[in-house]
Amino acid sequence: MQGSNSLRLQILLKYNQNSYQVDLNSFYDISIPMGGKHTGVKAWYLESPEISPVKDGDFIGAVAQGSSVNFRNISFNPHSHITHTECMGHIHETVFSVNENMKEYYFVTELISVSPAEVNEDRLISKEQLQQQLNGKRPKALIIRTLPNQNDKLTQNYSHTNPTYLHWKAASWLNEIGVEHLLIDTPSVDREQDEGELKAHKAFWGYPDTARLHCTISEFVFIKNEIKDGMYFMNMQTAPIENDATPSRPILHKMILTD
Repeated sequence: MQGSNSLRLQILLKYNQNSYQVDLNSFYDISIPMGGKHTGVKAWYLESPEISPVKDGDFIGAVAQGSSVNFRNISFNPHSHITHTECMGHIHETVFSVNENMKEYYFVTELISVSPAEVNEDRLISKEQLQQQLNGKRPKALIIRTLPNQNDKLTQNYSHTNPTYLHWKAASWLNEIGVEHLLIDTPSVDREQDEGELKAHKAFWGYPDTARLHCTISEFVFIKNEIKDGMYFMNMQTAPIENDATPSRPILHKMILTD
């Protein structure tokens, strides 16, 4: 658990008629970094992201090469290279943006761990598995950790690997019980090759019959094994970019029951 002891920040949280103490100095960062010493993840058949100094005539934006500042361009795709949060603009002819439509950034969230079922050549998460894990709970935000959970999730190239995905009936059920923000540690909630059907995305957002524009799906999170299943206070940090998907940094805090 990360944090600083310089200034203790604690809040008392009221949730479902119970009181919880939340230490804002101690947290779990479940995002995957990109660049520098972090080789990062890749998916969807793209090469690695590029971070390089600006070059303009004799100017090179790198202190190590004589400049007074580091001044670098970053080229990447949020869907392919980093933890990201997306809205219904990802599958809609109108490119709705996360920045415009996401209205809340603090949630009580539930973390569950699921061992995907093997069906033919697929590994998928079923509605029944989610029902069993949640056991009657109806969280506004849900984090799914797939098992086995290994550190290679931080650096894997998922292209052409047919990663674990969510059955569309499971996504539809999450919609039905009121989950508005879904986080998962895979490249997508849908199958890598599904002929463009995107059934799980559509079922979760209720597309095209309903427009859950404020609801989000976050992919490529990574939840260390030391983080136990259960309830957390989450701060969902997103970059203010007007796009269907944007880099994000979900932060989890323990909730200590005080009653």
